[in-house]
Amino acid sequence: MGKTAIILGATGLTGGLLLEQLLMDNRYAKIKLFSRSSCNIKHEKIEEHLVDLLDLSSQKSKFFADEVFCCIGTTKAKTPNQEQYLQIDYGIPVMAAKLCKENNINTFLVISALGADKHSKVFYNRTKGRMEEAVFMEKIPNTYVMQPSLIAGKRNEKRLGEYLAKLLMKLVNPFLFGSLSKYKSIHPITIAKGMIVLANGTHPSGQIVSDEIKKIANNK
Repeated sequence: MGKTAIILGATGLTGGLLLEQLLMDNRYAKIKLFSRSSCNIKHEKIEEHLVDLLDLSSQKSKFFADEVFCCIGTTKAKTPNQEQYLQIDYGIPVMAAKLCKENNINTFLVISALGADKHSKVFYNRTKGRMEEAVFMEKIPNTYVMQPSLIAGKRNEKRLGEYLAKLLMKLVNPFLFGSLSKYKSIHPITIAKGMIVLANGTHPSGQIVSDEIKKIANNK
């Protein structure tokens, strides 16, 4: 029998690519999706649950799998209210980790960000840092916190600031090497592949920074 994976955020850029990879992976027999809206993909492996992710605790009886991949994230443009932002970027991943602990799921992977720091003066970085700390406090045996730099790739919604940043990074990337290589932009398919390698390997738990994600994904 193959494994079961849970994806939170399968309708997003990285989560969608992760879903595609898992559907092609023979190690997985079932992919449970917990989302607000449908991914609009019909596949025998997919078990889709359309739910309010802010009330994820109510899904405990269905929240069983071998691994949980959390690809949840919002933006200031989409969620300008900081309290609502916290409920999404902090609340959902932390509740997912708590459900993993309660339901004896031993592998949890979550996308954070390079520069996450609970003491940061920047709200985004501080939120990610607080989320990471709370996730690690659950002491799930295999916990992997992905810290990508700027994520490349085309999104469905327009983000002018991010678009301009991506253009700049195309010019800057060739000059980032050595200790600076972690700041190079990273493609979401690389993050997805890296998460799958980690979920099926023996890499020690912890924070996985952007350049290490690339190495892990490429050594699949």
